Amino acid sequence: MPSSETLERDTTTATPPRDAGAEAPARHAHVAIVGSGFAGLGMAIRLKQGGIDDFVVLERADDVGGTWRDNTYPGCQCDVPSHLYSFSFAPNPRWSRTFSRQPEIQDYLRRCADEHGVGPHLRFGHEVTAAAWDEDAQLWRLETAGGPFTARMLVAAPGPLSEPSIPSIPGLERFEGAVFHSAQWDHDHDLDGEHVAVIGTGASAIQVVPAIQPRVGRMHVFQRTPSWIMPHADRPITRVERRVYRVFPTAQRVMRAGIYWARETFVLGFLHRRLMRLPERIARRHLRSQVPDPELRRKLTPDYAIGCKRILISNDFYPSLTRPNVEVVTEGVREVRPSSIVTSDGVEREVDTIIFGTGFHVTDMPIAHRVRGRNGRLLADAWRDAMEAHLGSTVAGFPNLFIVPGPNTGLGHNSMVFMIESQIAYVLDCLRVMGERGIGAVDVRPEVQAASNRELQRNMQGTVWLSGCASWYLDASGRNTTLWPGFTYPFRRRTRRFDPAEYRLRPAVAAPVATTS
Repeated sequence: MPSSETLERDTTTATPPRDAGAEAPARHAHVAIVGSGFAGLGMAIRLKQGGIDDFVVLERADDVGGTWRDNTYPGCQCDVPSHLYSFSFAPNPRWSRTFSRQPEIQDYLRRCADEHGVGPHLRFGHEVTAAAWDEDAQLWRLETAGGPFTARMLVAAPGPLSEPSIPSIPGLERFEGAVFHSAQWDHDHDLDGEHVAVIGTGASAIQVVPAIQPRVGRMHVFQRTPSWIMPHADRPITRVERRVYRVFPTAQRVMRAGIYWARETFVLGFLHRRLMRLPERIARRHLRSQVPDPELRRKLTPDYAIGCKRILISNDFYPSLTRPNVEVVTEGVREVRPSSIVTSDGVEREVDTIIFGTGFHVTDMPIAHRVRGRNGRLLADAWRDAMEAHLGSTVAGFPNLFIVPGPNTGLGHNSMVFMIESQIAYVLDCLRVMGERGIGAVDVRPEVQAASNRELQRNMQGTVWLSGCASWYLDASGRNTTLWPGFTYPFRRRTRRFDPAEYRLRPAVAAPVATTS
């Protein structure tokens, strides 16, 4: 047992006792994971591989996959190379394209869950509606749609692209046609011959528009700000290549490493704006070659530094906008009427269907409104000024809570799966340290969290992300709480080991009997 100098005694007010007769007893697991996308499944698989079976994965939907389960819109495809957008411990020699499409990624995640024995730990239809830290018992009390749970460790892995964002537009509730977000695609609705409004021109919209353009009668693409778009290097992976990867797994690992280090160099342009001149020239040439009309080209030319917003890749978005049945509208939407949209210049356009490609709640994670830490403090209140965590993972005042992926772990140049695996390693090492030292609760020291975030924001200064545009990388105060400002390998190095000196530690108390059936 650690000495009294190592483990602190906590004197804060405990969570009020619960009425034991008010509800059925909670099922218990040592680790509760919220979400079954790349982060949740990756965490579950690594726990299994580490010999830890006392965990549960709480999923609100009826299948695994996270964003790749929910985003089934036409043309949905990843913009990170397939060999890199997969678990390092579960290579996939079956990828059919260099940039995978949604069905393949979803199938890959299902296969990972099956092959690594995660199935018995999955609880579908178990949306977590509330989570509260119990100070005396040193555990999390969770309310879910499938009943209550308790857990020593809570790994929140809902994903930053899990809650669609729909703008508030006057009159939208009166619209009589179909309305849906790209992440909630209505596959039962027939778009053939319809007048369709697509609001937004971000990463989802540039895939949706060319996919549905040939089917619709008329399309109005409402663009607030144009995006920088680069040529897409996607191609089929040949049968010979797939056979080589299957027979010689090392070949695929070498390919993955080569892609990783090549993309790692991309961050230099984001950190030093003058290095973005070449990518900007490529993007401008791409636009000129695909859009011959000078007026349309003017509408589609950004007026901000390339990289300030997410750089997109596409070979068919620009050509689709030049088709006779497509109109690019740059005036803002003033109101929606029962069968039309009116823009700020007073022009009314008749539409049958409105499709939103307006992104997600990224800088205001919805789960923050459901998690209460020490003294009942809401995570959303802790993040009132800015969303932040130590190493993107832990938040002061919220013991035994890890957010994967968390604040400032996003990337503009490389694979998020690399960052997720780094955070998973950090959680696993924390569990190891807690087990070896008899620790029941870890709570990152406020001064450690503050210092690491001061360093992070210093590194953010001078980057292209803060060069003046409005993007989903920035919160309401203009602070970048989304991206990691640099190379990814230093993040991997810093999360390889859990440093107990950075945390307040409490000795373990008796644990409830594990019942996760």
